[in-house]
Amino acid sequence: MPIEAGIIPELRANWQSEKNVTKIARAWGSAPHPVLSHIDHKQGYTMSGENQELRKAGLKVTLPRVKIMQILENAVDRHLSAEDVYKSLRDADEDVGLATVYRVLTQFESAGLVMRHHFEGGHSVFEMNSETHHDHIVCTKCGIVQEFIDEIIEQRQLAAAKAHGFTVSDHSLNIYGLCQNCQV
Repeated sequence: MPIEAGIIPELRANWQSEKNVTKIARAWGSAPHPVLSHIDHKQGYTMSGENQELRKAGLKVTLPRVKIMQILENAVDRHLSAEDVYKSLRDADEDVGLATVYRVLTQFESAGLVMRHHFEGGHSVFEMNSETHHDHIVCTKCGIVQEFIDEIIEQRQLAAAKAHGFTVSDHSLNIYGLCQNCQV
């Protein structure tokens, strides 16, 4: 029996165990294995793109990290709380605890993979770090977060900084109000 035939069922049956994943990864080295990088896409077992992002950030590749990365990358709503990520994992029958989700998101933040936003009312959300700057509009009732880009606002902020003798290194703008659904 080829070694791939023995490894794939082991990975599928024991994906929760980081030791098994680490053992399998060590067996194949850092080069992506053609079979392991194409495992059952419908079940979400592919790890090729996420592996590269995690390794590039200096993080060990574990299945909880890969699963959380996939949730963040594929989220329709780009701004997810740790609880949202945990619920998505639980809904997918993934065995990852809430404490692990918080720990992994904090590691992703430290590695520059995600950004954490602290909104009023203790509302913290995470989003994948993107190259394009954007600002946020936050509903104070339901907590929904919308992104927007407005060049006039950006120019006015730079002009205000320059008028006060500042050089801008970073900035954020959060607008708070009621979304259309909550105004009813």
